[in-house]
Amino acid sequence: MRYVLVLLLGVLVGAVLVYIFFVGAPRARQAVGEPVRAPDPSGPPPGTAVVELDEQFFNTLLGTIFQEVGQPTFRLASAAPGGAGRAEYVRAQAGGCPNQVVLTPEGGGVRTGVRLVNNQMLAPLAFTGSYSLGQCINFRGTAEASIDLRFDQAAQTLYGQLNVAGVTLEGMSPLLSGLITVFVQNAINQRVNPLTLMSGEQISLSVPVQAAGGTLRARAADIRSDIQNGKLRLHITYDFGGAKGAPR
Repeated sequence: MRYVLVLLLGVLVGAVLVYIFFVGAPRARQAVGEPVRAPDPSGPPPGTAVVELDEQFFNTLLGTIFQEVGQPTFRLASAAPGGAGRAEYVRAQAGGCPNQVVLTPEGGGVRTGVRLVNNQMLAPLAFTGSYSLGQCINFRGTAEASIDLRFDQAAQTLYGQLNVAGVTLEGMSPLLSGLITVFVQNAINQRVNPLTLMSGEQISLSVPVQAAGGTLRARAADIRSDIQNGKLRLHITYDFGGAKGAPR
């Protein structure tokens, strides 16, 4: 019995060391921009436009990515710069056991998509993957995630910050499920973020006014958001300016 306990302890310690060596200790990735707040109860300021996006828009976008671009894939481990760790990582990849998690359209009774409920952007995810840990471990499961919106005024970019709150693995022993859960959660949280939702010409405006011989320009000064009846409403407040001559 003592031998079994020592063996199990050795496996767990080894797994933790492998995680720290290949992936790195868990760390919070610094979010970009400022959190997007709710609209002012007193009403929008002058120069505010409202953009409305529903669940069907997001899910059609994701469906197109899966069908025409491919399944998003994220590596679970970073190759060490050299030495035995690097060699072991290369052997694992060459042996047909890539250390990665792959988002899939559906699985485990969950369809990957976006849900707009209770003033939240929720993102149920289905995934498969594999990891080389002495032997090739194949896994599949689902994750519960949410998306927080952030706006970088200087970059004129609206970002989404994906936060994985929970991971459920199918048919995996408790000994390994905790470790794989950390791998998956780290891969999605650290390697997906930040998500660029809108940027550049999608937010800023530059409109030639030929009759006046100039250009009307508008930069987003602030973005607020709310979710109502399954729709995300972006309240974009602009600073307007004009310039004579052709746009540059």
